[in-house]
Amino acid sequence: MTYRRKMLVGAAFVAAFVGPLCVTLAMTDAGSASLKASKSVQVKTHRIVFQVNSEDPTIMRHAITNSLNAIRGYSEKNEPVQIEIVAYGPGVHMFRADTSPVKDLLKFLRANNPDVALSMCGNTKAIMERSEGHPLPLVDGAQVVPFGVVRLVELQEAGWSYMRP
Repeated sequence: MTYRRKMLVGAAFVAAFVGPLCVTLAMTDAGSASLKASKSVQVKTHRIVFQVNSEDPTIMRHAITNSLNAIRGYSEKNEPVQIEIVAYGPGVHMFRADTSPVKDLLKFLRANNPDVALSMCGNTKAIMERSEGHPLPLVDGAQVVPFGVVRLVELQEAGWSYMRP
């Protein structure tokens, strides 16, 4: 075999086997890096809804402290969390500025975690307003939803975790 022929065979070998191997390795490393990057970017937001349908101050306090614990626990893991407290029936007293036994705790919660949603059942609110003959004053940050029970169902159907303290 001549020197020239050996060189051609060697070049053909490189072109046929080594070239595609290098391309495959380069693509595999790039693919692994992009997979790792996409996994680290996709952080799941934990979403929790707490139900309060009792005027028992202990249950209201548990909803607030459980919210704070969830926020703290996920914060320590560097994972985002969304919290909503939904009150209906006798539980709406939680968000009434004139009757809430947990006003100070709610103020602390909202001051330190302003993204926590406080939702009051509009149906219960309307019934109480008719019964009492005046508009109900709400704590800062409370929002009114048409029906508390419907709000709970909508959040659960959207993938929120349901908690009842």
